[in-house]
Amino acid sequence: MKKLLTATTIFAAILFTGCGEESDSQETNRGESIPSVEAVQARFGALPLEERLSGVVRAEKQVEIYSRISAPVEEVYRKDGDAVSEGDPLIHLRDREFRERVRQAEADLRINQARRKQAEAQLNEAQSQLNRQRVLAERELSSDIEIERLEAQLQSAEANYELASAQVEQSASIVDEQEELLKQTVIRSPITGTVGQRNVEAGMQIDTGTRVFTVGNLNDAIITVNLTEQMLGFIREGQRVTVASESLDDRTIEAKISRISPFLEAGNFSTEAEIDVKNTRDLLIPGMFVTVDVMYGESDQATLIPLSAIYRHPRTGETGVYLAPDFGTETEPVEQVDSSNPPPLSEPTSIEFVTIDVIAKGRETAGVVGVQSGAWIVTVGQNLLINNRGESARIRATSWGRIMRMQEMRPGDLLREIMNERMAERSGSQPSTNS
Repeated sequence: MKKLLTATTIFAAILFTGCGEESDSQETNRGESIPSVEAVQARFGALPLEERLSGVVRAEKQVEIYSRISAPVEEVYRKDGDAVSEGDPLIHLRDREFRERVRQAEADLRINQARRKQAEAQLNEAQSQLNRQRVLAERELSSDIEIERLEAQLQSAEANYELASAQVEQSASIVDEQEELLKQTVIRSPITGTVGQRNVEAGMQIDTGTRVFTVGNLNDAIITVNLTEQMLGFIREGQRVTVASESLDDRTIEAKISRISPFLEAGNFSTEAEIDVKNTRDLLIPGMFVTVDVMYGESDQATLIPLSAIYRHPRTGETGVYLAPDFGTETEPVEQVDSSNPPPLSEPTSIEFVTIDVIAKGRETAGVVGVQSGAWIVTVGQNLLINNRGESARIRATSWGRIMRMQEMRPGDLLREIMNERMAERSGSQPSTNS
């Protein structure tokens, strides 16, 4: 904002240099130059409180897709800008090695299943022998030693069966793992949306650190802004925001703060807020930077002046404004200035510099103490008044809307407009001299 205001003052001063030259010719016989400035009337009211932040756009449900395995790429099914549905294949990796691993795992599973059947048969045989000996023991046809031996064999058979069963479970798990890796040779879209940032070609060797695509829903967007610890004291979810960008030209997008993270990042003591924006496919592009103005309330009633009127005096270092106390209230402010036929300037009018206290500051306007509502305040040409020994100037009354538009213009656009006006002035008729 400081750069914008500085540029506005400097460039507008260039514009009024032409008016100063006119005053030179008019006042030559007096031996002094009377500068020409623009002024606007101060207002009284509440100042909308805004916080300007920088935001980054991303698509709704934006996902970066990485490969989960390392393998050469055999085929890429999608290009940047293609629409996809959830589950659609994007890339096919070479799967020969993974299929072989699945076959080996399945063979190991069958071997262990056979071993478990064998262990189960041995377990059943040991249980049968022990049961027969117990029947014989009841008839006193078998000794206790024989029963103890068969019981030991049964315990060994049970352990072998449990071991074989565990090996079967392990083998089955390996089969599932290898089958899952085989599935990963086809990389699929996890969501419905549009693919972009393609970073893969057939024949490439990719690994788990390779981002191959980004997929997101371009119909809706999410804007992320950073909030400092102090901002959390007055910025809340649900507050209205205005989104602007150079790529949007003069258009703006109205939205609200959707979410604020309750956790501050260690080190920078800031957090993130998210703004959901609907139906922006043709306006916001994922990755672009935007300006976000958060409206969080209004100030107390005060005298309001444009920010460009606030001037730091280079000699005293005081912050204040130039007033025109005797400028007529019947003057009609101009909305537009035609360089080929500019509105007339006033007769020399007294100018004085007064200090002010800024009690609230918005994006284009400030609430101040030290100036009365209705006073005429210089907004353009303050630098021409520094050496004004006569403490007077010729004034062009400008409207509040015009000075607001000037403040909102980017420096480059403002400079081009001013230079065009200067060229038009030079190519037009010579200024007349007032008697």
